[in-house]
Order: sequence, then structure tokens, then C-alpha cells
Amino acid sequence: MSVEQLDANESQAFLTWRRSLARLEENDKLLLTPFEKNLDIWRQLWRVVERSDLLVMVVDARDPLFYRCPDLEVYAREVDEHKRTMLLVNKADLLPLSVREKWATYFRAQDILFVFWSAKAASAAAEGKDLSSSWKTENSLQESEDPDTKIYGRIELLTRLQSEAEEIVKLRRKSGSSGMGSPRIRFQGNSASSNVVVGFVGYPNVGKSSTINALVGQKKTGVTSTPGKTKHFQTLIMSDELTLCDCPGLVFPSFSSSRHEMIASGVLPIDRMTENREAVQVVANRVPRHVIEEVYRIDLPKPKSYELQSRPPLAAEFLRAYCASRGYVASSGLPDETRAARQILKDYIDGKLPHYQMPPGMSNEEDVAEHSLSEQHESDASDNENPADAEGENVPELDHALDDLNSFDIANGLATKKKVTVKKPTASHKQHKKPQRKKDRTWRVGNDGGDGMPVARCNFGNKVPECFVEKKNTI
Repeated sequence: MSVEQLDANESQAFLTWRRSLARLEENDKLLLTPFEKNLDIWRQLWRVVERSDLLVMVVDARDPLFYRCPDLEVYAREVDEHKRTMLLVNKADLLPLSVREKWATYFRAQDILFVFWSAKAASAAAEGKDLSSSWKTENSLQESEDPDTKIYGRIELLTRLQSEAEEIVKLRRKSGSSGMGSPRIRFQGNSASSNVVVGFVGYPNVGKSSTINALVGQKKTGVTSTPGKTKHFQTLIMSDELTLCDCPGLVFPSFSSSRHEMIASGVLPIDRMTENREAVQVVANRVPRHVIEEVYRIDLPKPKSYELQSRPPLAAEFLRAYCASRGYVASSGLPDETRAARQILKDYIDGKLPHYQMPPGMSNEEDVAEHSLSEQHESDASDNENPADAEGENVPELDHALDDLNSFDIANGLATKKKVTVKKPTASHKQHKKPQRKKDRTWRVGNDGGDGMPVARCNFGNKVPECFVEKKNTI
């Protein structure tokens, strides 16, 4: 196939695929998240998948299933039936050991090949620096001897990648098929070569380039917090037996996530965000209230007595409290929520705000129980300290309760649309009215002429002004 034919076939296939997605979105009324629409970026993915023996999908340890793309694994199998996909769970140092054990159990049950890894910790260890995480807990500092839950080092990960890739090559040789992913036959023409290729793919800003730099031992690819830094795939020869291939990050189409979740997860650029509160609400829903207050040293407004006490803080409450503590004020004089939202989201992505998702069907019951108990003690203490304030708040409580009951009755045809009003008890100091001061109107007198105009009494002495005399004569 010539270059022109290959280019035309890829363009036509990509156009057909995009049209099918548009039909799904229009006919089935599905909301499709933003995805990569540049054909050149997809071509980089296709080349990496074809070249690689082992495909490594880099995911964030705090929410691995969000960054995992099962369709990419299926596509790799279509290219070569012997090609395997491994989940490289990056930023695993942000997870406690108990959470890593639960994820390991889930991955084993789903028959998923996985490895826990931290590019930041590996880079710091190579440079001889001590990694100071912003929220290291006792559980996260514990080292595990289990190969499934331990965080791999640089040499260990290279050895594991090479061994997995060599097993795939052996299976391919036994079956007698070369496969599209065999670089020895397609590009070198030497079937006796023992060089294996490992490709790194995944969403933007999950740490693919950072992992490559940590494995190589020096900066070979550009790294930034803004998604989309890598534009073309790069091939790095580690040794005569191992070659690494870094692919640009792609945003895969999805019907399950939302645009705001993708912004909060760092997949879409934060600086291009237009809806601040929706993305910050994702952060507020995932990070516990007491953690936000401890990290930023702010006091978030507590839920009202008629609200659910365990509800997450609202985005407006979070942003206003953050702006007030940092002094962020816009030119209009209102809190600068845009600046605050960007800073909060960057802290969330960098790990300053600790959070993690549990595997499906599992929950961290201990943390939830401790959190609910602490909230219960706080509410009990506040009730005992301020009984007078609680009595004063009964009136708005009653209003809200009656409004809710009235709307329910109207919706079910049990009452008319007349609003129920309740007399608010007035305070004792408002029952005594102040005596009104009477205005001094002694200067006004009645009209003696009977023409309806009031007359002012003025003292001019014995002389009468001429204007009055002339007016009297004319009248």
C-alpha cells in the first residue's frame, strides 16, 4: 500500500467513525464528552500500537477506572491476538496500603495485568532527594512485600516490562504468526533479534512522559501540568533488549463521564475552563469537608439544621470561603472565583487535596464511620454550647418546613395554593413602642378669608409691605 492510499484509507475510516458517534449522540440522546478530533494524534496512537509488543496504559491511582479505556485493549487484540495490555497505576504513593490491597483484589478478579508505580518517587530516588508528599499517612508509608501491592522501583519496573514483553514474543513465535506489532520483521527484517518494544499510552496528564523520564534516568520528553504537551511519539532505546515508545495523550470519547469531571481530573486544560462552580463541585463531592478545612485552614459554612448534615459543601460556599481567606477580589469588588477555582483544581490534581476512589462494590467503611462519628460529636457540642441560638433559629426552620409541606399538598391536590403564614413571635424589646415626637406646627394658622389657602403669621411691625397691599387691591 502506498503512502497516499494509506492516508486516504485512514481519513475515510476516521470520518466514518466520527459520523457513527454523531448518530449515537443524536438518535440515542447520549451526551458525549469532548474527545480528540485531530487525525494526526490518532495516527500516533496507531503507530505505537502496531510497533509495541506490550502496551502499557498509564492511569492515575486515585481513580484508575476513569482513565482506563477497555476499547483500546480490544483494539490492541484486533491488531495482534498475542498483544497484551498492562495497567501502570501511577501516583500509587498517594494511596494507603489498605486501598492498594483492595484495588489489587479487584484487578486480579477482573484478570487485569497491573503494576503499582510512582514516577515522582522514582525520579526523586534517582536524584537522591526525599519526596515530601503533602499528605503522607501512616498507611501510605508502609512498604508491602506482596508483589501485587508493592510500589515498584525503576529497575524492578524495567525488569517486569521486559519479561512481560518477552513472554508475548515467545507466544507469537510458537504460534508462527509475526503480527503487526513485531518490529523485528516489519522494520528490521531480522527475526533473530531479541529486542522488544513497550509502548506507553493513555489520557493526557497521567504521567506517561514523567514515567519515561524516570525510567530513562534523564529528561528525554517534555513534562508539564498542561495536557497535550507531547505531540509526536518518541522511541527510546534502553538497551539491546528493550525499547520504550512514548505516545501522545489522547482524550477518548466517553458517555459515562462529564466535562466537569474531566476538567477536575486534569484531562482537559484548567485554563480554558468557563464553568468554575461545576468543576469545583466535583472536588467538593470527593474530598471530605474536614480535609478541605484542614488543608486550607478555612471554616466552611455548616449545613442548616433542616439539611442533611453529611452533605458535601457547595461550590459557592467553598469558593467564597477560599477567596475570603486568601483575599481574592475581582475588579468588580466581588470574590474572584475564577482564580480560586483554578488554584483549587490544581491542588486537587497535584495531590494537595487527598482523595481516592474505591473499587466497585467496595467502600472504606472505617473512614466513613469515623467521619460520621466526628460530625455527630461536633453537632452535639454545638447544640449544648448555643441553646439560645437554636431557639432563635426555630422560626426560619418552621417557615421552610411549612413551605415544603404546602408545596407537597398542592402537588397532590390536598390543599389550595394559598400560602400558609405563621406569625413570628416578636422580641420583648419590640413590644414597647417609643413615643412619637409631635412636630411643631404652631406657625400655621387657619385661613380667615375662606379661600382655602393657609396663611402664615408674620411680624412686620407697624408697616405692611407694599406687595401685599397691591395684591389685595388687585384681588
